[in-house]
Amino acid sequence: MPEPTTYAQDHAVAAAVSSKIWARPALIVQITVLLAAIAVIYHGILAALVLDWWNDPNFSHGFVIPVFSFFVAWQQRKKLAALPLAPNWFGLVVIAGALTVLIVGVLGAELFLSRSSLVLLLGGLVIYFAGWPHFRALLFAWGVLFLMIPIPVIVFNEIAFPLQFLASELATWLLSVLGVPVLREGNVIHLPVMSLEVVEACSGIRSLVSLTALAVIYGYFVEPRNLWRAALVIGAIPIAVAANALRIMGTGLVVQYWDPQKGEGFFHTFSGWIIFVLSLAMLFALHRSFKLLRRGHSG
Repeated sequence: MPEPTTYAQDHAVAAAVSSKIWARPALIVQITVLLAAIAVIYHGILAALVLDWWNDPNFSHGFVIPVFSFFVAWQQRKKLAALPLAPNWFGLVVIAGALTVLIVGVLGAELFLSRSSLVLLLGGLVIYFAGWPHFRALLFAWGVLFLMIPIPVIVFNEIAFPLQFLASELATWLLSVLGVPVLREGNVIHLPVMSLEVVEACSGIRSLVSLTALAVIYGYFVEPRNLWRAALVIGAIPIAVAANALRIMGTGLVVQYWDPQKGEGFFHTFSGWIIFVLSLAMLFALHRSFKLLRRGHSG
């Protein structure tokens, strides 16, 4: 993590960065026109994206991602101030590619493409106006922006279907371990009281996406080495799968021993929040185990 700086140092760095830009009036005009054009082209796409974040709790982490990205970029301010501006024409190729992706996404009604085109466009603008050294310095801050975009439908369906069966199988095994008479047929769990169908919404893919995004943010703040950050992100995948299986198991227990209606109603919704908190606790525990492992090797 970068060392803390004083207000005077921050001001000096900000002044160094801004002086590069304000020394070129033509550059200011170009950037202003481009920002206005982006606002005109993407305002509808961004509004729909924000609505997705607002209406679907599984995508609410999208509000955090742009703020996190800006914070990461701000932490690179010293490095950016030391880099000379080296505009590269290849940025125009990236910009053209981003606009092509936008057109394909709009014509094909594919939200992921149209939204991703904005992130690609931002990368192209950095390359065109500042050059490759600046883009490399901002690579992580730029790449993390893709996490704010819900995954495409075709990928969602390809992942959700096997996750339904995996979650059903794990939940069935857990219920049998607890002594509950249970039989599974595909993604349907048969209990003596009733049958539970693990539908697409219960596959756990949305919690998997959210937990992965949070693992990226958490890893950035608590781990200085990229290897361990990647390990945390990878570890979030089995954690999300196991937590979802626990949620289905809990629903099965409520249905079998309490009230079937409660299992399908409030408990099913509320348990999602409980399990997500449990997933975060498991992620913290995984990080703790990493630290103990490193400490054991160093000892």
